[in-house]
Amino acid sequence: MVPGEEAAGVTAVVPNWNGRERTERLLEALQAQSRPPEEVIVVDNGSEDDSVEMARRRGARVIELRHNAGFAGAANRGVEAARTAWVAILNNDVEPEPEWLERLLAAAEQSGAWFATSRLLVGRDRGLIEGTYDLLCRGGCAWRAGHRRADGPEWARMRRIRFPPLTAALVRKELFRRVGPLEERFEFGLEDVEFGLRCALAGYGGLYVPEAVAVHEGSATLGVWHADTIRRLSRNQALLVAKHYPGRALLEWAWPITAAQLLWGLVALRRGRFRAWLRGKWEALRLWRGFRREATWRGTHPRRLRRILRASEAEIYQLQRQTGFDPYWRAYFALTWLR
Repeated sequence: MVPGEEAAGVTAVVPNWNGRERTERLLEALQAQSRPPEEVIVVDNGSEDDSVEMARRRGARVIELRHNAGFAGAANRGVEAARTAWVAILNNDVEPEPEWLERLLAAAEQSGAWFATSRLLVGRDRGLIEGTYDLLCRGGCAWRAGHRRADGPEWARMRRIRFPPLTAALVRKELFRRVGPLEERFEFGLEDVEFGLRCALAGYGGLYVPEAVAVHEGSATLGVWHADTIRRLSRNQALLVAKHYPGRALLEWAWPITAAQLLWGLVALRRGRFRAWLRGKWEALRLWRGFRREATWRGTHPRRLRRILRASEAEIYQLQRQTGFDPYWRAYFALTWLR
């Protein structure tokens, strides 16, 4: 089968690292789908538990990596190995409801979307939204729309989106050929936002499908405030700017960039992770020149980036105003709005 001639259907790709129990629950949920995937690929990041043996017993095709390539690296290997037109990428701490895949696929195919994302609910409290779709501000920091908000009308409307969270998403395999794979140097943390920005700049959009529901435990492998998580997020926030912002945008948005990333440092300080935040920024400084040399913005009109980020930032503001401001976003907009 040559590239671009994949069979119809869906391959589920599940990156895993020492997550036997979580991965097994997910494989059971995929087998119970009203429209199950044609194949499940588990990409194992050098686990030391018996994840690989369990996945094979459950009927998954297993790709064993000798080292931990991070979520981005594992997802890329799975997408490359998929033999179908659609790829469903899932964190192993996700449990999709039985009609999750059927609803995503029907909506995406009917609308001609390049990707589709679902409504994610908090595992321990299904009345709370864990996430829906991603939004990005001019400062290079992202918000997963609806995070920790009460489930309600704001999150029940299907809409066009630009940034697909790859926590549990359906993507056309062809899209990876057109815009490239996930940025493996990001490991995990904003790798899906960076991918979404490339999609948006190239004119490829998607769909948020609230009828497709999954439960997400959230950062189950390391934890939301683990030092390595904060270090990578801090680094990747800066590298996203390095890779995608033309020089004109760096000058125009110097204050929003500074404000967004310093405010995030204050959040890390409050959580006792200021050192991890500093380490991330130091890593970004060392990598900055290399990312600028290969920047994707070369040849891209800066007006396109400006339209995308201003619209995304305006949506963050509107949703925050409707559902209650987080302290971070209240401070960011107080410092930068209309600037």
